[in-house]
Amino acid sequence: MIKRIDATEKAIELIKILQVKHGDLMFYQAGGCCEGTQPQCFEKGGFYQRLGDVCIGLVENTEFWVDKDLFEYWKHAHFTLDVIDAFGVGGFSLETPLKKTFRIDYRIFTPEEEKSLEPVTYIE
Repeated sequence: MIKRIDATEKAIELIKILQVKHGDLMFYQAGGCCEGTQPQCFEKGGFYQRLGDVCIGLVENTEFWVDKDLFEYWKHAHFTLDVIDAFGVGGFSLETPLKKTFRIDYRIFTPEEEKSLEPVTYIE
């Protein structure tokens, strides 16, 4: 099965630091507005998803949720979670006090990859 999300080593290192400090985590990738389009990291359960939102996979045992409308737009893309040294747009994410910002790089799946994508989970 082809994963829909992966992470860079820098992102994995930061997730591990945040897990030690905060316990179980979750990510939410919204479609814009106040939180921008960067992924937000919360303590698990610290953000309430909407009906139809989609979990596209796990990064370091952490669910990565995507806004239902954004998923429709990006369902043919692979996400790579990365981190940069910067203060994010929203400032609500757990990495903000560390002067870091998670970000996503995208690429389109190949036709071969599309045939064997990992299943997603929807909020019903």
